[in-house]
Amino acid sequence: MNKKWQIYQTDENKVKEIQEKYKINKLLATILVNREITEKSQIEKFLNPKRNDFYNPYEMPDMEKAIERIIKAIENKEKIIIYGDYDVDGITSVTVLKSFLEERGIHVSEYIPNRLEEGYGLNKKAVEYIAKQGNQLMITVDCGISAIEEVEYANKLGIETIVTDHHEPGEELPKAIAVVDTKRKDNKYPFRNLAGVGVVFKLIQAISQRLDLPEKEYLKYLDIVCIGTISDIVPLVDENRVIVKLGLKLVEQTKNLGLKAILEASGYSKIDSNTISFGVAPRINACGRMGHQEEALKLFLSKDGEEVQELTQKLNEYNRLRQETEKQIYNESIIQIEEKDLADRNTIVVMGKGWHHGVIGIVSSRITELYFKPSILLCEEEDYGKGSGRSIPGFDLYEALTQCKDTIDKFGGHSMAVGINVKKEKFEEFKEKLEKIAKEKHTEEIVPILKIDALINLDEINKEMVESLKELEPFGEANKMPLFAFKNLKIDSIRALSEGKHLKLTLKDDRNIVNAIGFNLGELSTEYKIGDKIDVVGNLEINSFNGVDNIQINMKDIMKSI
Repeated sequence: MNKKWQIYQTDENKVKEIQEKYKINKLLATILVNREITEKSQIEKFLNPKRNDFYNPYEMPDMEKAIERIIKAIENKEKIIIYGDYDVDGITSVTVLKSFLEERGIHVSEYIPNRLEEGYGLNKKAVEYIAKQGNQLMITVDCGISAIEEVEYANKLGIETIVTDHHEPGEELPKAIAVVDTKRKDNKYPFRNLAGVGVVFKLIQAISQRLDLPEKEYLKYLDIVCIGTISDIVPLVDENRVIVKLGLKLVEQTKNLGLKAILEASGYSKIDSNTISFGVAPRINACGRMGHQEEALKLFLSKDGEEVQELTQKLNEYNRLRQETEKQIYNESIIQIEEKDLADRNTIVVMGKGWHHGVIGIVSSRITELYFKPSILLCEEEDYGKGSGRSIPGFDLYEALTQCKDTIDKFGGHSMAVGINVKKEKFEEFKEKLEKIAKEKHTEEIVPILKIDALINLDEINKEMVESLKELEPFGEANKMPLFAFKNLKIDSIRALSEGKHLKLTLKDDRNIVNAIGFNLGELSTEYKIGDKIDVVGNLEINSFNGVDNIQINMKDIMKSI
């Protein structure tokens, strides 16, 4: 697939100024300038965030009202229930708030809807159940901002509600005691991209300040807050970066038995954002995807070592089942795409029998990544197809679906990801209408863009310089690993690995030689040969093998030199 290489036009004077002022190497200074981190306060906060870099929680909408009501509930020993979500952000949100409130001497129950039976967010049956249990105060975490009818129903049943959320509100806000969400139109809080668990962290920070508790009473939860923040793929900048950078230090020495066990089970030797994204998050998410959301919460809350080990084994098993189910749906989708020549279209829409609701969104992501086209996968159930869709930058899938309303039963989501129900009788009509919209938007002209931080020579790189890039961690959304371009390198050796899946090269210029690995680029092994001159784009990393450290380029794209 063709990719567009876009090299930053960096202000060299600014780079030199930052390099000298902060005593950092040129490459690090270049990346900071590319990320528009150029002011003193920004640089210090980015490279060395501290606990006093957290903003005042009382600047958040309705925070004062929320705290007053929670303090009243604590003083009166009221029955409180936390209503969460089944993903990592929701599970960690419930864990943090429940643990914090119970340490204040009040019993708190929780309700997490079943993904397969209830779906996301509040529902009236759950609200009825909560009322029957005699709860007086319901606090939503990572959900609730769109629950207009459900909060109104809770009011009628005598339950007061505090909504804490981080999703975009509609035109109307729920009629709750307080609605704490920085995406509100009247928000004045300096940072609006917290995860749901980040909002909960601000809530317990505000309670701690009101009750005059020591800082450690809320800061000690940063390990769990960090897990939810990384897993929810929010931008790892500003206050999220403070949460994650400080939180990862706590994760390394966590006292949470469940987190410690799942870290060990993941098999990662180093604790960083990758460990959380690819080792921890999939195991927790697998619980919700397979309909066992309560097991993940139990794991984080348990104080019993034996129970923790049993739960960790269950999470591993759910994750294994999730992987098998995902692979099966993926393979069946590819067969459909190839048989019907869907790869030649602007959009890919497929439907299959027996496909699992919990993993269909992941498969849609993989299909979109593979073909770089908007995709929608539907599970065929009686008269409906129910499923998920993912898009590509430059094509607003949610907006496209609004133009297909007459062919859709219901849908929700945002520009890049949607949930959707389509009547089977309307399936073909919907598919063609979406395709027509994508053609009108010329999605075939959209190509992936690789934003390259610098064009560098092999002479310029050394182990110390590559190690210095760790100061930019943790990497994630809005703070991607830096990409570098290398030109006119000669292929010294070339081979495919893992049954042709990956590509292994050694590359050289006049004086230097470097290793390069290209994951999922194995098919290129027949397009290039020893002696070819190529340009590559990739990340720089240290590869440790048999006790020997070598600089390696982790390639993202290759082309023949001009």
